[in-house]
Amino acid sequence: MTEPQRLFVGDDGANIAVSRWGEPASDKPPALLQHGTGFVAEVWTEVAEALAADYTVYALDRRGHGLSHKPPADRYHFRDFAEDVRMVVERLDLHDIYGIGHSAGATDLLLAARLMPGRFARLHVTEPTAMDPRAPRAGGLSEIANGSVQGALRRRAEFDNADDLFRRLRAAPTFATWTEPSLRAYVHHGFAKLDDGRVRLHCTPEIESAMLLPIFQAMEQIYTGDGRGNPFPWFSDIACPVCIATAEQSWPIYKEMAGRAAALIPHASRWTFDGVGHCVAQEAPELMVAALRAFATRTG
Repeated sequence: MTEPQRLFVGDDGANIAVSRWGEPASDKPPALLQHGTGFVAEVWTEVAEALAADYTVYALDRRGHGLSHKPPADRYHFRDFAEDVRMVVERLDLHDIYGIGHSAGATDLLLAARLMPGRFARLHVTEPTAMDPRAPRAGGLSEIANGSVQGALRRRAEFDNADDLFRRLRAAPTFATWTEPSLRAYVHHGFAKLDDGRVRLHCTPEIESAMLLPIFQAMEQIYTGDGRGNPFPWFSDIACPVCIATAEQSWPIYKEMAGRAAALIPHASRWTFDGVGHCVAQEAPELMVAALRAFATRTG
């Protein structure tokens, strides 16, 4: 595996960490990869290495994750993440971008494409977080959703060492189907190594809980945004071609949200990944790469 170059983009105290495969001086167009909640840029490694034959590949640590900045709990709204993407794209002067996103990271790219019309050539998004702003619901979170948000606070944050962590994650249902390179990349980059050899989550339980609140609000059609309003109506203004993918073995709510996004985005097509769950790029990177190349050929 090839180690990417690590960049830090942004102002002091608000940097976004970026991993890059390839050199920007080449004639290859950029691909921009955005991970989902709780992960880091390098979980895309197998996909990024394959795409690097045709693209200069960039992957971000979303705010609150990895080596990117960790703002207060009220700064994890959907627009905050989209503004981070815009900042990175503008600072690196990227154009003709192939945006590739997963889950809430897919939502970042969709909203960023609306903020920067003309910068993205196409978007391939797998199970984006989405609400239908035409059918908002009044009230608060369900008990199940609220339990998930609060449950994140009880997540274990420290482990004895990286090897012990890898074994524990490998036995967990969420990670059991990940490829070994993807899981090792998460262990290596998603956790800080402490002086005593222990490892600690970069995305702390408190941060993850803060991120999950707006996600579950969008799932349950009650998200209203912050003082800047609700950005989900922006989906109807996205101009570039968009492929919205779902995974056969993922939860029904992910498929429902993908359907909401497809109903709003003017130039949306659909794709289904057979035989895999929500984290397609980490479970079956070869399926992801094939889908990305097919969509690029169709829209190129």
